Amino acid sequence: MNERIKEDSSLPCDGTQNLHLKRELGLVSGISLIAGTMIGSGIFMSPQWVLYYMGSPGASLLIWAACGILAMLGALCYAELGTVIKESGGEYIYILRNVGTFPAFLLAYTSVFVVRPAGIAAISFGFAEYAMAAFYKDCPPPQVVVKGTAAACILVLSIINCLNVRLSASLMNFFTAAKLIILLAIIVGGMALLAQGNTQIFQNAFENTAVGFGPVGVAFYQGLWSYDGWNNLNPVIEELKNPEVNLPRAVMIAIPLVTCIYLLVNVSYFTVMTPQEFLSSDAVAITWGLKVLGSWTWIISLGVALSTFGSANGIFFSGGRVCYVAAREGHLPNIISMVHVKRLTPSPALILTSCISLIMIIPSDFSSIINFFSFTAWLFYGTTISGLIYIKIKKPHIHRPYKVPIIIPVIVLVAAVYLVLAPIIGSPQLEYLYVVLFILSGVIVYIPVVHYKWSPKCFRFITLYLQLLLEVSPAGKNN
Repeated sequence: MNERIKEDSSLPCDGTQNLHLKRELGLVSGISLIAGTMIGSGIFMSPQWVLYYMGSPGASLLIWAACGILAMLGALCYAELGTVIKESGGEYIYILRNVGTFPAFLLAYTSVFVVRPAGIAAISFGFAEYAMAAFYKDCPPPQVVVKGTAAACILVLSIINCLNVRLSASLMNFFTAAKLIILLAIIVGGMALLAQGNTQIFQNAFENTAVGFGPVGVAFYQGLWSYDGWNNLNPVIEELKNPEVNLPRAVMIAIPLVTCIYLLVNVSYFTVMTPQEFLSSDAVAITWGLKVLGSWTWIISLGVALSTFGSANGIFFSGGRVCYVAAREGHLPNIISMVHVKRLTPSPALILTSCISLIMIIPSDFSSIINFFSFTAWLFYGTTISGLIYIKIKKPHIHRPYKVPIIIPVIVLVAAVYLVLAPIIGSPQLEYLYVVLFILSGVIVYIPVVHYKWSPKCFRFITLYLQLLLEVSPAGKNN
């Protein structure tokens, strides 16, 4: 996000509107951001959970395909929103413009302080476990070593993203290419065995298939965790070159590519492993590697480490922008909306995200936070899509460089409602109530800070001090 300083004598001398996020991302970087964030540790680590809930390989593959289709439909809706509302921030800015200030604030409050940092911490933790496995071959690495490595991963990503947008985008391109090569190796290995006649697993592919409202919904959650990131280009659209063209193109290339890869990788897993081996494995990619590659299994471990690091970089890249835009709209402290005067990166927002992510590493079971907050993602996705349906009906004459038939957002909205309700109905747990209470606790902050604009004088001195310390200045929108 190397933003440039635009020289214009008509602008205020304080420089408030001189700084803008520079458009550094092209089509390839856009594809890499979407695909690179989607392909994290999920496809290597957790396909057994889809099998666990669905009961059969055939039904599992259907869930993976359905998750890809749903991600594609949702991304197409977001492509229309992104070409109509050409502002960074993703769901936050769309809900703010189409639904209202209060729900937008609740999204920012939940995303900035829990969901995004917990996601970064979880993926960094996965990176640390695989990176350290090479040094602890006969036993699990100590937790202090794993957490220290995860913290180092977060700090390195923070520094990279604060220094230069182009460097961060180049890293995304590199890690996306690396993880695609590893997945291609798994696909080729499985297809070779399949060609040799290892087809027993597919002879009764739908035997023992589970049915029911709850199991299918939870299986969708497990699959959609691996597809998370399908909407990751929208939060940085102010930094995308020619967004009216590149946003839809990036979506149409990246998501079908990832869907096909996920399906073929799962076919490879099922070709090599029985359902019992599949379900008993802690990391199916490693089990696959031990059976197919033998002593070369370290290649898979390296691939998982590269994949998780690249995915964490993608979440970091876009998550910092959501924080930055929310501050720009007055929903977070003003200092968070500023950018570095020379490097032109939203460094205060990135530093805040880093600090919260580092705190998230301290507890041992922070991944459960992600599980219980995952339904909130689809709650806000559904709210965003309802806003799209509203403007399609009420404002049909708005210029739309790209648009989808109204049936597509309707399908996504129905799916979002189902994904919010299915796990709660099928497997009710008290933790869901705690999550809702946390979201609603945002009211305590919203009323004085946003609605009544409460701002003690000491905040202004703190902002000025941090502004001088970090060498940052307010930035305008990149139209």
